[in-house]
Amino acid sequence: MSQTAPRKSSAGRSAARAGLRLRPPGRAASLRPRNGGRRVITILYEILSEILNLYKWAVILAAVFSMLVAFGVLDTRNRMVWTIGDFLYRVTEPALRPIRNFLPNFGGVDLSPLVLIFAVYIAQMLLTRIYAAILFGNIQGLFL
Repeated sequence: MSQTAPRKSSAGRSAARAGLRLRPPGRAASLRPRNGGRRVITILYEILSEILNLYKWAVILAAVFSMLVAFGVLDTRNRMVWTIGDFLYRVTEPALRPIRNFLPNFGGVDLSPLVLIFAVYIAQMLLTRIYAAILFGNIQGLFL
């Protein structure tokens, strides 16, 4: 005669799939997160990391777009080209303007997008260290 394990109820299976655990039947049934709220920190980290990554690409696209317009490859009289250029300008110019004011004049070369990309890269590294310090409780990693 073979013995089979008792089947979980559908509430137990759905709670297990959602990452929650049920208390034993002798206690009051309540749902409690397993990992103590680390999911929220991970979600915030992923969102901020993706925003920084998208902003880095917006800066690269704005630099390439401005070069193509300056060389006459793109015509800004086209409504779609103008809309894309205006969006990239409005997104990147608030961060690029103070850098342009700080950097010396290099003639016709604009190095401010490179400085901004480097600053975004540093912000991503700092965000990763802060996330690791919060998640693992290791504050020493922030100071390296």
